[in-house]
Amino acid sequence: MNARLPHALPPLDPQALQAHIGAAWQQTIIPELVRYIEVPAKSPAFDPDWASHGLLDRVLRGAADWVRAQKVEGLTLEVIQLDDARGVPRTPVLFFEVPACAGQDGTPAPASGQTVLMYGHLDKQPEFTGWRSDLGPWTPKIDNGKLYGRGGADDGYAVYASIAALQALKAQGAAHPRIVGLIETCEESGSGDLLPYVDALRTRLGDVGLVICLDSGAGNYDQLWLTTSLRGMASGVLKVEILTEGIHSGDASGLVPSSFRIMRQVLDRLEDSATGRLLPASFHCEVPAERVEQARATAAILGDEIYKRFPWA
Repeated sequence: MNARLPHALPPLDPQALQAHIGAAWQQTIIPELVRYIEVPAKSPAFDPDWASHGLLDRVLRGAADWVRAQKVEGLTLEVIQLDDARGVPRTPVLFFEVPACAGQDGTPAPASGQTVLMYGHLDKQPEFTGWRSDLGPWTPKIDNGKLYGRGGADDGYAVYASIAALQALKAQGAAHPRIVGLIETCEESGSGDLLPYVDALRTRLGDVGLVICLDSGAGNYDQLWLTTSLRGMASGVLKVEILTEGIHSGDASGLVPSSFRIMRQVLDRLEDSATGRLLPASFHCEVPAERVEQARATAAILGDEIYKRFPWA
């Protein structure tokens, strides 16, 4: 993010804002998320036949139909699908655009000409196991005010939240810069198709001064949070083979080493099991001083909620 969005705009009415957003979620967005959860629109890494199954296309077009039905002033929208170099279809994206707008009180639209980009995705992680007996990945259920099911929080809500925010701005007659939205369907597979779309849409995206990524966590709901860094992951499959076939433990134990023990020795080359410290130097870098100060400030704000929010056994 760069900080060239210029002068301060008049403040919004927070009570009216909350009422507008709350009504939108209860009346139109939650029903849409319930329908979205029912569709097993798994990311391409988990559904190689995604194109023929048509589920990613179904949820994307369903979201597009909902956005059009909101009739946001000035909003244009389209579903775009490119082919790769071999002519194979890429996962589709939804792209919307709203021009900069002056406020009803005469406040001019921001003069920088910069764009706010709203990002999200509609592809899902697979089912996995461990669901409660009364819950399931494709059977949405609201329990104690929470909507359960695969994909609603990661990241089906993003496009709906984006439009609800736009509608709330319009309802208060607020001035705002140009806003575009890019909703992909390949994120859970590493966003392999995203950059080709960014390249293809580069001129239409414009001079992006702020990215609002509706696929990240927040410390609380009392202030706006900015994600400054994301953790990476090095993944692989570790397999230990000692014998060519299974042998009765009464015959082999004591002679044949435990595959689990050998696996622990291998893992101990990477991580100190007593402290969790990663051992290879390549996994370490100097943490910038400002990040340390930000961590301290975050801890001061959140206090014991940092750990109390987890469902400890």
